[in-house]
Amino acid sequence: MRTFTYQVRVRYQETDGQGHVHHANYLTYFEQSRVEMLRAIGQSYREIERSGAILVVTEMDVRYQSPAYFDDELLIEVTLAKAKGARLEHEYRVFRVECENTDVAQGRPIVTARSVVACIGRNGKPCRLPNALKIQAETGR
Repeated sequence: MRTFTYQVRVRYQETDGQGHVHHANYLTYFEQSRVEMLRAIGQSYREIERSGAILVVTEMDVRYQSPAYFDDELLIEVTLAKAKGARLEHEYRVFRVECENTDVAQGRPIVTARSVVACIGRNGKPCRLPNALKIQAETGR
């Protein structure tokens, strides 16, 4: 399937009392990467919603291996693992690109995750992914 990369620099307000990126902020990074991945394949969340389809996260599994810190530059790699029926499954790997903390190992993922996003209609019931979205998600075209 298709893989997309998204870069982000950790802002001070995203860190906790220990100076690490607060765990909940990774969910925001993942959402940003999904939105930008859609944009890269010619889709827009706004247009998808205007068509009557709403994409909602139904599952999220996150594994934290190593912390990130203020001003670290992170690379989020998101892969669309599956697009079927009313579901999109994504896999994520977060890498540290640039880091002030020289004790931290670079080159291996610091966070890995998996999500399931469901497509629902305005009535709140599951609906199939729009054909254009499914085709573009699967082929990148």
